[in-house]
Amino acid sequence: MDKMENHLRSFGMSGYLVTEELRALERQFSIELGHVPPTAVESPVDYYPQFEHEVRAEAAEMARHFEVFYCLERSIRGLITEILKDADGATWWDSGKVPANIVSSVKDRQQRELDSGMTRRSDAAIDYTTFGELSVIINANWALFTTVFNSQKAVEKVMNSLNMLRGPIAHCCPITEDEVLRLRLAVKDWFRLLS
Repeated sequence: MDKMENHLRSFGMSGYLVTEELRALERQFSIELGHVPPTAVESPVDYYPQFEHEVRAEAAEMARHFEVFYCLERSIRGLITEILKDADGATWWDSGKVPANIVSSVKDRQQRELDSGMTRRSDAAIDYTTFGELSVIINANWALFTTVFNSQKAVEKVMNSLNMLRGPIAHCCPITEDEVLRLRLAVKDWFRLLS
């Protein structure tokens, strides 16, 4: 192989690596840099044209609220994991910090999912808890959470409000404008508690 072929091969490989790095950045930051032709995005209307326009519009509106709840619930699970892991190490779930009835319910949910033949949603047991159970875990370990929260009653109140608002969102029911405002206030209250 002569020197020119080596340079061409090196140039081609460098271009490939740069392209892959740019694609990784696009995925990471949800942006399009335009270095490759855009891929066609399938429209939801093409995917399910048999649904009425009103239902699709309602779903799009509710998706915004689901996104807020998804982020909030994931962050609460992360906070609980971080605090209990700091207290009891990587095996915190089995350390007795989580009430036995929740551990048992989670095992049942994991087994049902395994028996269904579907892909497991997670390896982390906390990802199988319900939103209401997250509140119970916080209350059961309140002494560990006092460095993060300033009032146990306030945490219970906000978690209860969030759980009530979560129901219609998680079960595909529209929420009224009043409930949208309540959701916004409850999320603000949650972050205010984290002081």
